[in-house]
Amino acid sequence: MTDGMIADKPVQVNGRLYRRPAAPVVVICIDGSEPGYIEAAIAKGLCPNLDRIMKTGASTTALSVIPSFTNPNNLSIITGRPPAWHGIAGNYFYDREAGVEVMMNDARFLRAPTILAEFQGAGCKVAMVTAKDKLRTLLGKGLDFATGTAVAFSSEKADKANKAENGIDDVLGFVGLPLPEVYSADLSEFVFAAGVKLLRTFKPDVMYLSTTDYVQHKAGPGSTVADAFYAMFDRYVGELDAAGCALVMTADHGMNDKHLPDGQPDVIYLQEILDEALGAGTTRVLLPITDPYVAHHGSLGSFATVYVEPERRQAVLDLVRKLDGITLVLSSEEACHLFELPADRIGDVVVLSGKHNVIGTAAAKHDLSGLTEPLRSHGGLTEQTVPMIANRRIEVPVGRTLRNFDVFDVALNLVQ
Repeated sequence: MTDGMIADKPVQVNGRLYRRPAAPVVVICIDGSEPGYIEAAIAKGLCPNLDRIMKTGASTTALSVIPSFTNPNNLSIITGRPPAWHGIAGNYFYDREAGVEVMMNDARFLRAPTILAEFQGAGCKVAMVTAKDKLRTLLGKGLDFATGTAVAFSSEKADKANKAENGIDDVLGFVGLPLPEVYSADLSEFVFAAGVKLLRTFKPDVMYLSTTDYVQHKAGPGSTVADAFYAMFDRYVGELDAAGCALVMTADHGMNDKHLPDGQPDVIYLQEILDEALGAGTTRVLLPITDPYVAHHGSLGSFATVYVEPERRQAVLDLVRKLDGITLVLSSEEACHLFELPADRIGDVVVLSGKHNVIGTAAAKHDLSGLTEPLRSHGGLTEQTVPMIANRRIEVPVGRTLRNFDVFDVALNLVQ
């Protein structure tokens, strides 16, 4: 096969074909970016680059994966497939055989190859920068750093990056910024700054940038804090666009207020309710939003899963469906079919709450001391609509509903 034939041959990943890029491709996942954030900032004249791109390129919306949490959606984006395919249905699942709750931030839990790894294997240079290190090992699975054709690191642990494990040394010196605080907008800015520097120097064929939703948990669209974040983001969008890449942006999930008029979280403590009705120890409520970074959400989201013995499942379904604030209660079979989830990594009952409600286990088990502002969170159907913005026109087939995990398909196959 000649070099020309290789260059023309598409790359197959998880049953989908992707064209090799004629120009560098950059995909950005803006964590927690409800479409209203960008709209509000543009209306105030704070995002001239995004405003221009959305008018001359493409601006539409897509649907995220349910649960609308960070890990399932980032892994769907990087594999181009829903959780039933790649196996990551949240941050936690309950290992029935071992009798323990297991955090799914280890690469061994990922059941599908990533788009980046397959493109590297096909002879392309790839790069990936995430805000939090919990995602780096999952998103970077399969990358070979010994070849000099892959770079992958997180803002959170940029000072620990090295050639053997990340494909790069001295990231702080390379980016030219200090190590950012985890709970800050700086963590995301470091991702953008690193992306611009990598595009100019490392020159990847395909690059993925993924931020943190710290700001979106703290502040709503149009707020001073959010506007400052999107104005900062817009500056980097301008730099990436000027560098000549095909740039496509989406989000892993949206974000909504989840609090009462007095500012207190509007929580349905589901474990307490089930214990009182069915007896303690009868059920186990698991919250897949739970991760090591709970200060800004207190492990409270709009999606929960319940583990229960078969003979008690109908009682749980009947009881939870009557609760105020709960919008959808499904058996595991129904949830797997509707949301394309892996059956072995969710409970026997799946529960989603409304736009302004969240689900907890028991009040005593949630540390809300880190909530310095009224709670904003995600996880349900009301946080499923996300932006899909490209700096070039795209051709979407008539009748097709875009998903956020179609973003690489958009960037590699649909851009004009």
